[in-house]
Amino acid sequence: MRLRALLNTDALGLRLLGGEDQLDRAVRGVMTTDLKDPSRYLSGGELVLTGLAWWHDPADLEPFVRILADAGVSALAVGEAELRAVPDELTLACARHRLPLFGVDESVAFATVTEHVVRQVSGERAGDLAAVVDRHRRMMTSGPAGGGPDVVLDLLGSDLDLRAWVLSPTGREIAGPVPGLPAQVRAELAAAHLAAARTDRRGPHRATVGGTTYTLFPVHGAGHRPGTAGENRAAADADPRETLLSDWLLAVEADARDWPEGRLDLLRGVTQLIAVERDRRDAARTVRRRLAQEVLELVQTGAAPTEVAARLRVAAPVLLPGLGAAPHWQVVVARVEWEGGEIEGGPVARSLLEEILGAPATGEEQPRPGGPEQNDRTAVAHTGEEAIALVPLPAVSAEHDGTESGVAADTLLEAVRDPLSAGLDDDGRLTLGVSAAVHSAEGLRGALEEARHARRVAAARPGRVCAAGHHELASHVLLLPFVPDDVRRAFTARLLDPLRDYDRRHRAELIPTLEAFLESDGSWTRCATRLHLHVNTLRYRVGRIEQLTGRDLSRLEDKLDFFLALRMS
Repeated sequence: MRLRALLNTDALGLRLLGGEDQLDRAVRGVMTTDLKDPSRYLSGGELVLTGLAWWHDPADLEPFVRILADAGVSALAVGEAELRAVPDELTLACARHRLPLFGVDESVAFATVTEHVVRQVSGERAGDLAAVVDRHRRMMTSGPAGGGPDVVLDLLGSDLDLRAWVLSPTGREIAGPVPGLPAQVRAELAAAHLAAARTDRRGPHRATVGGTTYTLFPVHGAGHRPGTAGENRAAADADPRETLLSDWLLAVEADARDWPEGRLDLLRGVTQLIAVERDRRDAARTVRRRLAQEVLELVQTGAAPTEVAARLRVAAPVLLPGLGAAPHWQVVVARVEWEGGEIEGGPVARSLLEEILGAPATGEEQPRPGGPEQNDRTAVAHTGEEAIALVPLPAVSAEHDGTESGVAADTLLEAVRDPLSAGLDDDGRLTLGVSAAVHSAEGLRGALEEARHARRVAAARPGRVCAAGHHELASHVLLLPFVPDDVRRAFTARLLDPLRDYDRRHRAELIPTLEAFLESDGSWTRCATRLHLHVNTLRYRVGRIEQLTGRDLSRLEDKLDFFLALRMS
């Protein structure tokens, strides 16, 4: 559609402020933003809507207009609800860059303009998604009358005969037809999406899982943009690592390779509608994030336990509505690090930690789309490069050992490790630490330090995605990662190299025998049974181990040295 048609639509309340000679420009889409630099989300031809909430200084306006003009935006429309008048500096900047400028009357919501533009553009391209656009408001409505992205996906199925699912970057199903996709399929699709997002190729991308081909469309939420590296950066300079670990994706069960460009554009329009729900859910987490930030600041500044306890009492009803007793709490610390260090990791880690804590563990039933999310019970803040989560546990369920119904480090990443490893590729790392449960404000500071220390233990391990729990801080596991590499190599070489050399020459399997002997607590009978050996054969092998190393496996000290050497090797 043309800008002139928009201006002539009285219901939109648009007032032309500049660019009368440019009214024949075509409008391909619409975008609402309150970012100073929205370039990475622009593809050209959009009507950009803004309330200028980001504007603090007249000098901010010229770079903003230049970014829009360079991206090929059709026009800029400024909401007048919060402004006495559109700034003159903005009008002049738009004139210099030949960018048409509109004012939007305070009585007209941006959603009304968005709905009108999307309906008209979709209608001109094809009529098969008119119903999706007609129900745009219904999709965004919360409560029983709404339906979120499921409304759009239902219409994709009924109008276009397309089955589609909205997935998180970890493969959690957010919306889609029932029955949903199997967990393994979701994980593989999320991994394929993250791997493709690391390339320079523009989506959508194709992935074949279990003999079925899917087309993957990224869902970019304008309000969910952690980790910006600069305010005035061209779209070509945007780093996908800033957002790929938090963006949703639309997985369509179809091969779009031969689709006409108009049909692809319609699906991209659907992702824009779904992005509204993404931003709505993200905005709903604002209160929980603020609560976590306040508690964290109190704990780190050494505030009195009574003050921290008061803040926790405020947080508990928000995170666990209807809870009768004060909950127990766990602390989870996450850190995302990229090689080069030019990307701010804290906001990225916060979004990712919210997602991980909301994902069901392996073996758990996938929550029905549209139902309450587990991460609606988690408050996550970030400080510097760290993200810190307060996870409430109902006191009744935490009475026994404090962790059975809570977060366990060894299962936390089991369901999300493969997709996240694909997104982190070969230049990123995610490390997490999990504390024990604490039942009072006095224990929260210790839980935070415990989680941080556990994360450092995880960081000392190899791998792109690692986690460690509080129970590992009371064992040798805590010490081994911090042994210097040269000491580690010298210690293991002195004890194990003679056995490895002997095994290579004679295929004697002395190393497996040593491992089994130690794991059997030195029991000859159990070890022989485990290895399917006669006891005399086992005694011969152990004797050979002692002869080659000069150690005595009946002595506790020598057993301990072998045990540590095997763990460090």
